[in-house]
Amino acid sequence: MVREISVHQISEHICRMCIEANSSLGSDMRAGLARAVKEEVSPLGRKVLEQLKKNLEIAGQEQIPICQDTGMAVVFLEIGQEVHLIGGDLTDAVNEGVRRGYTDGYLRKSIVRDPILRENTGDNTPAVLHIKLVPGDQVKVILAPKGFGSENMSRIFMLKPADGLNGVKEAILSAVREAGPNACPPMVVGVGIGGTFEKCALIAKEALTRELDSSSEISWVADLEREMLIKINELGIGPGGLGGRVTAMGVNINTYPTHIAGLPVAVNICCHVNRHAVRVI
Repeated sequence: MVREISVHQISEHICRMCIEANSSLGSDMRAGLARAVKEEVSPLGRKVLEQLKKNLEIAGQEQIPICQDTGMAVVFLEIGQEVHLIGGDLTDAVNEGVRRGYTDGYLRKSIVRDPILRENTGDNTPAVLHIKLVPGDQVKVILAPKGFGSENMSRIFMLKPADGLNGVKEAILSAVREAGPNACPPMVVGVGIGGTFEKCALIAKEALTRELDSSSEISWVADLEREMLIKINELGIGPGGLGGRVTAMGVNINTYPTHIAGLPVAVNICCHVNRHAVRVI
């Protein structure tokens, strides 16, 4: 049976989610940061982590942004095939939600209309919108504001099949090494393996919206997530890039089938402010 959902509902949710995601992290990230404080052996690194933890507490109490870079709004919509969207254009509704959220929440507007001419749009629109059709009669909204300190450190590697798993591991480590302090560690590392040039990047970004302590359901991928977290933390970059044990709090890897001639790998890094909010309508 077809269920009607007004796009204005989606706008309302996205407006509130923009403010929520920028002022508080999920319980998984809060727990991860608290765990990092206990695990860090470097006195300076532990001090950095304690400051980050205090900053997070203040942001939540005062309802102010965790970070001055309130990001570019990335929106994932999973739309049930039995849903009929009414009341206007979906893309316009998403951007209206972002506009209101960033304006009403006094969040920094960081989006420029043209990548070369650099004129600010003034309301943090447009969002980056990804739409997936799924079974059912609900709409799932995931909002992930992405700051560009870490986004700029993300990489795509078009490996050869002969590079194999060792090539994938080196690609991940090289991206993190190159990022160093610029990605505002401790970081969360999202990885996409497979698909095409653009698909591996998309699934890497989707990996960042997973729970921090979640593991892939594919056994070799889950093993790789654990191994990469250990090896990344052995790099010694540490909190704030000042040295220490905790360079990353998590490594989430998504995979997708690919062509016989290819092995695409994307590494999408996020700083410790791995923001995302989720709603089901």
